[in-house]
Amino acid sequence: MILVTGALFMEILDGTVIATALPAMARSFGTTAVALNIGVSAYLLALGVFVPASGWVVDRFGARRVFAFAIALFTLTSALCGVSNGLVSFVVLRVIQGIAGALMVPVGRLVVMRSTPKERLMAAMQSLIWPALIAPVLGPPVGGFITTHFGWRWIFYLNVPIGLIALVVACFIIPDAREARERRFDWTGFLLSGAGTFTLLTGLERADARLDAMAFAMLAVGIALLIVAIRHLMRARDPLVDLSACSIPTFRAALRGGSLARMAIGSAPFLLPLMFQVGFGYDAFHSGLLVLAVFAGNLAMKSVTTPILQRFGYRPVMIWNGVFCAVCLAACAWLQQDTPVPITVLLLFLSGMTRSMQFTVLGTIAYADVAKERMSDANSLFNTASQIAMAAGITLGALGVRLGHFVALHADWHGSGIEYRVAFVLIGIVALGSIVDAIRLPKGAADHFITRST
Repeated sequence: MILVTGALFMEILDGTVIATALPAMARSFGTTAVALNIGVSAYLLALGVFVPASGWVVDRFGARRVFAFAIALFTLTSALCGVSNGLVSFVVLRVIQGIAGALMVPVGRLVVMRSTPKERLMAAMQSLIWPALIAPVLGPPVGGFITTHFGWRWIFYLNVPIGLIALVVACFIIPDAREARERRFDWTGFLLSGAGTFTLLTGLERADARLDAMAFAMLAVGIALLIVAIRHLMRARDPLVDLSACSIPTFRAALRGGSLARMAIGSAPFLLPLMFQVGFGYDAFHSGLLVLAVFAGNLAMKSVTTPILQRFGYRPVMIWNGVFCAVCLAACAWLQQDTPVPITVLLLFLSGMTRSMQFTVLGTIAYADVAKERMSDANSLFNTASQIAMAAGITLGALGVRLGHFVALHADWHGSGIEYRVAFVLIGIVALGSIVDAIRLPKGAADHFITRST
């Protein structure tokens, strides 16, 4: 569990930690920070494209071999990124690193899910959710600290000793689990899903910076390709990903409604620093300290998540915590430049608590009713959807800011950070819409997954 959780943390952190280092890296490469942003995009795109194939790869070659290979490749590319001196070579290395991450994390999660007894699976899944909560919040300040005091190259060098230790440990403790039945690789499914995911994520990336006809076209083509891919996967004899898990109500709710929730919740770490720095004029240090209140709320909720689920059950917690989460997000619209710091910190702390609870509920209920033999495909599908939702969350935040600017201009609204405050209302509405699938769940859904208190 420690090994897989550490690998997951390293993979997610690597996607966000270089954001604050881009200006320094651009000076080293003789380019601009905007141009170098492709290094972030290339990593995330490679993750999204290759995650669907992770289930087939582990069933074909075995968990130990694939996980160890992924760690070795991730570590090697980290070291090479650290010594890179050109934009092209850096981007190529980030693509390869993304492929390694696409194998490392889903395979690690799959090993945990397959080897953990059903009665202990919820506790295991809770541990696997923490990196997704912590890494996006810690990434930018950690990257800024390392860049300022040691240089940007150490962001990548630090992965090397960690990766080498993980590689040795993986060779000894990861079981060599694989599916007994061999199946052919679904090249049609891989190409369709990969092309659809790539085009959709690229369209979302473009929409963040420039909402034009090309962005809309890429989004439309990406969605169309994914629809064709789904139709193929439903009809193929040996599909790349078996979609039968979508017929399970709890998995479907976590996948569909959960994607909306992850979009809304994931946009908050993107919007908050912008609102504090651009909208309110705070410096980066002041803004970073305030955002850490969200992280503190995540930690505080950790100890009470299981007791709350034991007391009330999954469905009520998904509904009511979903409402509280939406309210906390929308309430950020009432923050202003002169809002007392204790009130701001309290709101962000509560937002972090509800964020943590919703992530935990969605990440555990998804597998509550999935049989062991379906875990591989369900894991690949859930990870792919999560990757798209994370990218869509950034786009949602950017679109919210543009909408806020348009509304404020035409309604003659004034005030510090008004466009960001309107954006928080929008993501609060999206978060509220995510509970529809939870409401449709039958009473007592997935309660067998936890030990209910009397």
